[in-house]
Amino acid sequence: MRTALILLFLLAVAAIPGSLLPQRSLSQSQVTAYFSDHPDLAKVFDALYLFDVFSSPWFAAIYLLLFISLIGCVVPRAIEHGRAVFAAPPPAPRHLHRLPDNRTLPTDLDAAAALDVVEEELRVRRFRVVRRDGKHGPELSAEKGFLKETGNVVFHLALLALLLGLAGGKLWGYEGSILVTEGERFCNTFQQYDNHREGAFVDPADMTPLCVTLDDFQAQYEDNLTAASFTADIDYGLAGSATRNTTIGVNSPLRVDGDRVYVTGHGFSPVFDVTFANGDSFTDISAPFLPTETRTMSSEGAVKFPDVPGSDTQLALQGLFAPTGSVTGGLLTSIDPRPLDPQVAVFVYEGYLGLDSGLPQNVYSIDQTQLERGTLQQVGQANLKVGESTTLDDGTVITFSGIKEFAAMQLSHDPGQLWVLGAAVAVLVGLLGMLLLRRERVFARASGGTDGAGTVVGIGALTRGSADTAPRFTALTDDVAAALARRTRSEEKPSS
Repeated sequence: MRTALILLFLLAVAAIPGSLLPQRSLSQSQVTAYFSDHPDLAKVFDALYLFDVFSSPWFAAIYLLLFISLIGCVVPRAIEHGRAVFAAPPPAPRHLHRLPDNRTLPTDLDAAAALDVVEEELRVRRFRVVRRDGKHGPELSAEKGFLKETGNVVFHLALLALLLGLAGGKLWGYEGSILVTEGERFCNTFQQYDNHREGAFVDPADMTPLCVTLDDFQAQYEDNLTAASFTADIDYGLAGSATRNTTIGVNSPLRVDGDRVYVTGHGFSPVFDVTFANGDSFTDISAPFLPTETRTMSSEGAVKFPDVPGSDTQLALQGLFAPTGSVTGGLLTSIDPRPLDPQVAVFVYEGYLGLDSGLPQNVYSIDQTQLERGTLQQVGQANLKVGESTTLDDGTVITFSGIKEFAAMQLSHDPGQLWVLGAAVAVLVGLLGMLLLRRERVFARASGGTDGAGTVVGIGALTRGSADTAPRFTALTDDVAAALARRTRSEEKPSS
């Protein structure tokens, strides 16, 4: 147990860097920013896995050792407790007056009758009682409260089960997140997710063939402009089967075949129409703009056109979207998260976007290295309301034609979820048993009084799990004394 406590302390200490430094599993962009701000220090931290604390070898070594230590502590303890449940209470100690709670009760009954009275009072209190003929006279031993130790064992066994459930969920589970604009559809494949995580034993071929279409998204706000609820109307179904309609929310996910689809956030996708000088056009083109300010839902994003008709160049729009826009000094800001007066500040770029370079790039922004190299140049900018247009020097017309809302969705598959739930309930039950129950032992011995007159009953008690045992012991011995007196009077009455 000492080893387990030391390892538990080390695990808590080892988790500190994970809360102080950005983690790749949570935000790659923050890790990249840390490298930019502290290039030399970041290299040292990265060599020590401090940006991947919870998946690092040294963190895994600590919790695996803790797991092994817990098994070494709990399993033998559970076996020993199982034996103790069926074992008789131990013999009474020789010196009962040395126990924390003790008392002597004189009586005129003989030793056997006196112990009968004590046994009766103990059995009324649901003690398990054993009578013996000890070296120092007839005695009895009684105990109860095995459920306290049982709760202790259940707590630790459930803790092991909880760890196993979490480990199984990580090894055989997966999750993926994606931004879905109204009218769009996604299916449960890693290729479609913006970000995903899969366990070591996950086979992509075994993933549930679930497809989800976002029909409509609605956000409700309080008077102080804080979000009250997010709801998404969706169609869903397994590939090749009929679809069904339902509505999901932040705390009301879709549950299908062990998979859960959550709504984790929302935003807006401005819609643009682009008409080129030769008459060709792209209509109803949209892309999610990511919120940069959650209170007013000011958002930034980009729309890219890799194939411009009749030209070798490529076109991109980057800008700021404001659900309720207000222009001050030529700068667009949002004053309300609701789309009461949608406006967009758009910057237009022409040139080479690097989409065919084979290098990954952020789909929600322009590659700044292309601007620095001069392969991409700004050719226009404008603040637009819905229905307004801006015309470039080459005759290309860009129209802000409307908005759609998008929902940030996450699909999770965790086969250990029910296991973890059951283990968590067992942990709570075991903990309650440990805290609320008492383990009690009571011993009594009957011996002859001084000068051979009557009998003296010595009673002693040992209790675990309670700081103040005197009132309970006093109540017990008072009841025993009263019962001894009643038995004495009944035996003194002449027979009729």
